Amino acid sequence: MAAPSKRTFLGRLSLPERNYVAEALRTETVGGVLLLVAAISALLLVNTPLGDTYDDVKNFSFGPDSLHLHLSVGAWAQDGLLTIFFFVAGIELKRELVSGELRDPKAAALPVIAAVCGMAVPALVYTAISLSGGGSLAGWAVPTATDIAFALAVLAVIGTALPAALRAFLLTLAVVDDLFAILIIAIFFTTDINVMALVLSFVGLALFWGLLRLGVRGWYVYVPLAVVIWALMHASGVHATVAGVAMGLMLRCTVREGEEHSPAEHIEHLVRPLSAGLAVPLFALFAAGVSISGGAVADVFTKPETLGVVLGLVVGKTIGVFGGSWLAARFTKAELNEELAWADVLAVASLAGIGFTVSLLIGELAFPDDPLLADEVKAAVLIGSVLAAVCASVLLKLRNNKYKKLYDAEELDEDEDGIPDVYERDQPEYHLRMAAIHERKAAEHRRLAEAATASHSTDSDGPA
Repeated sequence: MAAPSKRTFLGRLSLPERNYVAEALRTETVGGVLLLVAAISALLLVNTPLGDTYDDVKNFSFGPDSLHLHLSVGAWAQDGLLTIFFFVAGIELKRELVSGELRDPKAAALPVIAAVCGMAVPALVYTAISLSGGGSLAGWAVPTATDIAFALAVLAVIGTALPAALRAFLLTLAVVDDLFAILIIAIFFTTDINVMALVLSFVGLALFWGLLRLGVRGWYVYVPLAVVIWALMHASGVHATVAGVAMGLMLRCTVREGEEHSPAEHIEHLVRPLSAGLAVPLFALFAAGVSISGGAVADVFTKPETLGVVLGLVVGKTIGVFGGSWLAARFTKAELNEELAWADVLAVASLAGIGFTVSLLIGELAFPDDPLLADEVKAAVLIGSVLAAVCASVLLKLRNNKYKKLYDAEELDEDEDGIPDVYERDQPEYHLRMAAIHERKAAEHRRLAEAATASHSTDSDGPA
């Protein structure tokens, strides 16, 4: 009996998966740049004479009070706009489970274990530092999240083209991160429950699911229903973003006869730019506005809560993701892709320490009764994310030449049919196309050689 083939960690993606990852990350990269601009703008506004105006806008409240929706602009950004972000995260998770990296339990073990360890170790680092310094344990979940958009913006800024397998690994880590983040928010940051509103929100979700299964179409049906579900979830006391993930998970990710794309893929294509280009940057604009002075920065490295956040992101995330990946590969007897090295996994692990959007959200939820500490924790998230980005940039730059060669090889399309050659080299049609291309080139070179010979002969026969 033949020995079972060994599983490859960070092996080549299938062509559909590669195309999906490439399109998704292009959108997220643009969103990440906007996210950086929004965060920098918020810091500039707060730390200039415009700070009072910024606070007035952020704290301006509007909406129907009778529906528990008389919220400040900052709260609308946190509870409303981020629901769009988590809706897309729900779609991503569903797609990963149905047709992506998580569809095969054995293959899913590696990124899932890496993601879980990448959340557990930062939480332990924060807890250990807070306990040793007599700080609050309420912020244990703050350094557990990874911000894929911010991470991709860093890649764009430093000009590093990661191979497709590493990009897909980073995206899968972020998807699993988002799932556990929303579970943490739902379980640990829900206090008072309005049972009737919660039951009605579940009824709305059941109706949403039923309409999808019946094949009912039309945004005018689902958008109003989604708003009602969101409002009921908000009124129930459970964080409203949970509704977004739930609805995203309900969408169908399989393609039926006569369909070019699944409903989930179609809706994600429409909503992802809204999430990455508008919802998340606006949230960052109102969440990242914290006062940064010399004393405030020094306090981040002296208070146990803030130091725990910084070290959780920079050290805990790196150790967690890298250690989880190594242990999972060893446990499942998976072999690392021979074109990559464990140094590459370490670089991606340090990149996962950028925990901007969801970390800021959890920071606000963790300290609702201490606005000053909440702001200090948000400053710690900013500093920790920047330090993680710097560390990742250094590690990635050390391997940049290798990445560039791998990326160029993955993108090479010599037969010009729109499909990278690495996916076609075992197909006879590819070699026939290449033979025809080379024959045309050979014919052209023969023609040029004959023309050069004739020209040379004419020059030789000319007058002395």
